[in-house]
Order: sequence, then C-alpha cells, then structure tokens
Amino acid sequence: MAESELARDVASVLAVDPDAFDERVREDAAVIKEEIEAGTFDNPQAIVGLEYEFYGVADDGSLARIPRRVLEFVGFEKELGLHNAEMTASPQPLNEYGLAAQESEVRARLEAAAEPMDAEGLHLVSDAMWTIPPEGETAHEYLTDSIDDDGVEIATNMSASTRYHAMANTDRPASMGIDAPHVSLDADTVMPEALITSIQPHYQVPQAVDLPTYFRYAVRLAGPLVALGVNSPFYPPDLYDDEATPEAILRDGHDEGRIDVFEDVLNVPGKSEKVRFPRDLESVQDAVDAVVEDDMIVPMPSHDIATGGRFDDEFAHFRMKHGTYWRWVRPVFGGASKESANARIEFRPLPGQPTVRDTMAFQALLAGALEAMVARDHPLYDLPWETARENFYAAVRDGSDADLTYLGPEGETTDATAMYADLFEQAEAGLRARGLDEEEAAKYLWPLRQRARHGITPADWKRERVRENLDDGASFENAVYDMQYDYLSYQRDTLITGSFADWTGRGGEVETETHRSNRRG
Repeated sequence: MAESELARDVASVLAVDPDAFDERVREDAAVIKEEIEAGTFDNPQAIVGLEYEFYGVADDGSLARIPRRVLEFVGFEKELGLHNAEMTASPQPLNEYGLAAQESEVRARLEAAAEPMDAEGLHLVSDAMWTIPPEGETAHEYLTDSIDDDGVEIATNMSASTRYHAMANTDRPASMGIDAPHVSLDADTVMPEALITSIQPHYQVPQAVDLPTYFRYAVRLAGPLVALGVNSPFYPPDLYDDEATPEAILRDGHDEGRIDVFEDVLNVPGKSEKVRFPRDLESVQDAVDAVVEDDMIVPMPSHDIATGGRFDDEFAHFRMKHGTYWRWVRPVFGGASKESANARIEFRPLPGQPTVRDTMAFQALLAGALEAMVARDHPLYDLPWETARENFYAAVRDGSDADLTYLGPEGETTDATAMYADLFEQAEAGLRARGLDEEEAAKYLWPLRQRARHGITPADWKRERVRENLDDGASFENAVYDMQYDYLSYQRDTLITGSFADWTGRGGEVETETHRSNRRG
C-alpha cells in the first residue's frame, strides 16, 4: 500500500462520526445480550486458544523487518511493527489430545517457517522485548521514525494497518511515549509499543452466565503467573537516560517492562487509562457494557468492518471497538457460527517465553487452575480486588522476588512456596478432571514448577548474564547485547523441543507426585 493511499485511509477513519459509531456498538451489544439470554454463547466444551507473538532477527541477532511476502508464505499474521509476526493457534478441546494438538501445531508451524526464513537470513524469536536494534539504526530511530503525509503522521516501521496509524492521528489522548525507570522516549505514533511481544492464552467458559466467576479467578491469578513468567528486565541500551548507571538500572528496573511499555504508550496519567488492571464483573451483561462504555479510540468506517456471513458479524462494530478495549484480562464474545459461539477469557499479561514448552505450560496452568478453582469454590475468589491488583504490579516490578498475598485452603499467606504448591495442585487437579493422567498433567506443568521451586525466571536469567558481563568489564550496551546473543543461541537449540529449565541446568525427568513421594520416602 502506497503511503498516500494509507494516509487517505487514515483520513477516512478520522472522519467517522464517533457518536454514530458508538450507537452501532450499543445496537450490537443488545444483540449479544439477547443471544446470551437465548443460551447461544453456552458451549459445554472446554476449549483453549492461543495467540503467540514473535519478532524477527537477522543472523547477527539484530532486529529485522520481515518481508510481507515471507510472513504470508509461512502462515503468520502481521502485527504492529514490520519486525513482528503473530501465530493464532487453532482452538482445541481442553483434554490430553487437544493440548497435544495445539502444542504440535505451534511446533509444526515454527518448523515449517524455519526454512523460508533461513533463506532470507531471518529467524523468529519468542521473547518479551527486543534489545538489539536493526543494523545501522538505533532503537530510538527505529521506534520514532515517521513522516507527515499530507497532515497524517505515518510511522515508517509500522505495518500498513489503518487502525494502528489512525491511533497516532486521533485527538483522543495517548502519550505515545515511555516513562520507565531510567528510560524516557517520546514519539509521534504508537510505534514504541512494537518493543514488546506476548503470549495470550484463551479459556472458554461452559456457560456464559458464569463468565464473571471465571473472570474473577483469572484476575487473581494474574499476579502469581506474571511472577513466574517475567522476561523483559532490559530495554534497548540507547533508550536509557545518559546519566543512568548500570548499577541504578539493575537496581531500579522492573522485571516485566512489557507491562510498563503498553501502559505508558497508550495511557495519559490523569486523563486516560485505556490499558489497566480490570475490575471484577458482577454479571455477564456487565462484561458487554464494559466494552460499550469504554472510551472510543478509533471508530472504523462501516464499509471496513467485516460482513462475511459469520455469526459474530452480527455485532461487528462491537468487535471492532473491543479491539481497543485494553485490559490485562478481558472477556471476549465471538464465534463463526451459532454452534461455535462462545464466551471466553483472554489472558493478556504474559510475556513471550523462551520455548514452546514454557508457553504451553502457562496455557495448561491457567486452564487447569480455572477448571479446578471454579469447581471447588476455591477461596482465592475472596481475595480482595485491591490485593489482586497490588500483587500484579508487584510481580511486574520484582518478578520471582515479589511479595504476593494469596488466599488458599489454609487461609491467607505471603509464603511463595505455599502459594505455588496450592496453585500447581489446583492446576493439576483441573487437568486431570479434563482427562489427563497424572503423568501428562505433570509434564505440562513441570517447566513452571521448576521456576517456582528454584526461584529462577527468564528475567532472573537475563539479569544474571548482564551482571556477569559487567563484572567481566563489558560496557552496559555490550553487556545487554551479549546477554541477548546468549538468549538467541539458547533458544535456537531449545525453542521447539526444549524448555527454559534446560537453560539453567535443571532439565531432565519430569517428576509426578508418585515420584516425589518415592524420593521423599
């Protein structure tokens, strides 16, 4: 798409009457509520889904733009930046065969993509934040480069998506910058968000009316799961303030900078908090109303909204607005047909992980825990929302060292060992209730059990590598780059078949409860 054509498309979006668009959203919401009452979104199958984001690098480890023809050829979708690629795995039943099928699909598509990517000197990376900019550019230049095309600001390195570019040209508030510990960046577009990548598990609830219950548990699981998954303790070195010392960066930096980036770029403190920790839902109708009442960002022209005959095209304007309903956990209503219509939870706070197996471990942990906790009326339900929110941001800051408050069968505890012991017990019980045997359930959860047991996360691994490099006399920039080279090297050996535990020397046999009991005996 030529820049002039893109600018015209952006201008057409900016000309849309937001009040008229919102009225269509309200009409769509009424359709959804009618279908909820009719039981259309009730789907007794337990289904899980997965969105998995990657970024491209060249052979030397520097960030690389992925040609669109290559992206389409290998079956990945474009994301915000030209370096991004997203895989949407096919929804699968939550059982032994469904989880295996989803894991096999992810591995198969990555394996199939490797050869055509290699031919271009490119590689897909599973990570939370890139730190090495493209060859010959700084990260600041790459993230802020834009042009004025007849009054429309166009980010040079952003995918040709009208909605993405329209966000930079609307008068609705967004900071379009980053203000993190020792990091500051100002841009004219939302391109700084392209620093980050994530995994997003989906969990389908059996009865739509029960969505608030599952949602409440998911909100309270956010802190403990993020604490295990943190993977972005460093920004590209040229983004740090000149006066920042390595010691200050290591001391003050957050373990999950990805959360900071998304909130910083799209929020304006005191004016707009589009990206935030979600409130609990009182009813499934409240889940619909929350999207309706959310601040509008980009109302798309009606002719640009899908009308392909899908069931959820009946509420296409609602779906479009939902695309900018940014909460770290959010409800989703969708389905290609009435038979496949579903209400589900999209779990968004998790960063990209070192390997496929680690990604699937989070999928299994979340789904298994939700299954068991709802079935057992687990006391975590009663953890105050304020505490759940404090847990989340503590995990963002401190990762495995965060002080979290948990409510388990034995009451309230701040002991991480007790918290994770119960959490894994619930997840394993939930997976076994869906037909997995003890060994299979343990296999899926094992990589994260290892992290909890040893207190080592990907962010810890990255920090330790940078400290070692600094101790060896490296500059901060070289210390971060060398860490990232190590990350890429380890990942190339383990992405498809290994786990992060292999990186820490703790790979090996998966222990079931029977094995653990025998060893203790």
